[in-house]
Amino acid sequence: MSVSLRKKSKVHTTPIESAFLKSETLWKEIVLKDVVEQLGIKSNKDIKIKIEVDRNPPLHFQTEEKLLLRPFSFYVKCFDLPNLFAGKMHALLFRKWKNRVKGRDWYDMEWYIRKGVSLNLEHFLRRAQDAGDWEKPTISKEELLDLLRDEITTTAIEKVKAAMQPFIQDFTPMDIWSQQYFLDVIQLIKVEQ
Repeated sequence: MSVSLRKKSKVHTTPIESAFLKSETLWKEIVLKDVVEQLGIKSNKDIKIKIEVDRNPPLHFQTEEKLLLRPFSFYVKCFDLPNLFAGKMHALLFRKWKNRVKGRDWYDMEWYIRKGVSLNLEHFLRRAQDAGDWEKPTISKEELLDLLRDEITTTAIEKVKAAMQPFIQDFTPMDIWSQQYFLDVIQLIKVEQ
């Protein structure tokens, strides 16, 4: 497989290093063969994979090993769901995009809550402290909910929905999305200390 690697130039200094891996080989020759054929794509050389490495990750997280069978059998160590949820909530609350929203953050929040995944509050705290977004030594569930309420009431939910439109075939389930809907949904968040 022929690939090129391009380091992403950054405006702000962070401990996250980013690069793009771009295939110069037809993707249907690689792991995505079934997906590419199902979508009816003949060939696509323009698929890019963004690789990010945090050189100084926030601690207080748990991992698990998952078995993957393709393109060959191997185990991969990854964050468990409560820690992924904590990272997603940190991104939703503190993403430095000014007036832009990332619809996927909201979609993912709903997914974690719907699945009954608990949020690792300690890992959320460490992420927020490390990024300079939270200065107190602790955070409670109620303080997290207050942050979420503020974010929900100051975000244009129509922009959130518009950001998701290109990625969802059947948009009907998102018709319910509104500020009140998300205010009600966050009441169902479970946390683990």
